[in-house]
Amino acid sequence: MKLSADLISFQTRLGYTFGDPSLLIEAVTHSSMSSQTRHDNQRLEFLGDRVLGLVMAQALFEKDINAKEGLLAPRFNTLVRKETCAEVAQQIDLGSVLKLGRSEMVSGGRRKEALLGDAMEAIIAAVYIDGGLGEAEKIILTLWGPRIEAVKSDARDAKTALQEWAQARGLKPPIYETMSRKGPDHAPVFEIEVYLETGEKQQASAGTKRKAEQAAASVLLRDLGATE
Repeated sequence: MKLSADLISFQTRLGYTFGDPSLLIEAVTHSSMSSQTRHDNQRLEFLGDRVLGLVMAQALFEKDINAKEGLLAPRFNTLVRKETCAEVAQQIDLGSVLKLGRSEMVSGGRRKEALLGDAMEAIIAAVYIDGGLGEAEKIILTLWGPRIEAVKSDARDAKTALQEWAQARGLKPPIYETMSRKGPDHAPVFEIEVYLETGEKQQASAGTKRKAEQAAASVLLRDLGATE
């Protein structure tokens, strides 16, 4: 099976040449494009998520031999979450080679965070099957390298920090409400409000609910004089 010119170029950006090109084709095929003769990347995504997790857990374990689980876990979550996978996918322009059905093409699928994150995990699985764990590890450590080095010493996200702040004071967990959703499907903007039972509240907007919730929690933490 021969690869198209755009997939050959993508291999260069990825830093890996497939012995079995069909694995790469499957990894970039979204479910909107699948058929009886063409498999989509969902099964590969499942496997790639686990491969990424193993490699990242080992990398963090070895990077800071004195870090306890309480610090390693949030760092791990920061590095393997879907948003980070999507950022890496954008870094190597994975979106440009995705095989999408018409509906996804029209709705801006090449730029969708969830779709890009899933495809990145599928690419990892394809490399793992084609070349083994060692090759997958090389790709992951190369693409994620700067992020691994820059991950915060305490990578707790703002939502976790705000919840712990509230619990430490005997308060119920913060409540998040979606105030509005604007924009097209491929570029939505969510406005989220977070509030505590004591009345303190803040709002923030972002392209995903998760990011908007994190932003709102971060602002409220600053208002409270707390730190993330």
